[in-house]
Amino acid sequence: MVKVCRSVVAVVAAGMMSVAVQAAELNWQLAKDEQGVKVYLAKVEGSKYKAYKGVAVMNTTLARLVALQEDVSGSCKWMYECREQKRVAQEGEAGVVYSRINTPWPVTPRDTFTEVVTEKAADGSITRRLTGKPDYQPEESGFVRVSKLEGFWQFVPKGNGQVEVIYQVHTEPGGSVPSWLANSFVVDAPFTTLVELKKLAEQK
Repeated sequence: MVKVCRSVVAVVAAGMMSVAVQAAELNWQLAKDEQGVKVYLAKVEGSKYKAYKGVAVMNTTLARLVALQEDVSGSCKWMYECREQKRVAQEGEAGVVYSRINTPWPVTPRDTFTEVVTEKAADGSITRRLTGKPDYQPEESGFVRVSKLEGFWQFVPKGNGQVEVIYQVHTEPGGSVPSWLANSFVVDAPFTTLVELKKLAEQK
């Protein structure tokens, strides 16, 4: 079982460095720009699956966004194809979340254990690094474990009651996934997730 406790200073330093390096290395191409959400895709060396990045500026507060994300079970309502989600560990700024993900027939549903480490920067922005932990617990019957997941959420206050939200992920879904499903997922996942989050975050 992965240990979630770690030095906050080391987490922040390593996390911000990994986010900066990852963003610099990937060649992002705009794939969709609708409803206030931009989706970018990038090839990842050594993988047949593309990374995705969704970006949206929302008329809301940082506190509202954090509250929506902290409701781990409730966030399934706005996360793309999320069937079930729960927090299974938390210590300080690091925790582990278990998620079950719907897939169209006949593809077997996926599940994942994701370590989530929260970092708070001096400018008020919040970054949550996401790292898949496929061996955190034994595989569940009826699900294929996502073999690799890396990414982050980032909330950046922009002033005038606005927050920029960035959602970036690259996964290796495990098992066999048809190309049509993989190609649609990398666009639909960030787009639908941010559209639904935007609706909730901007509710008066």
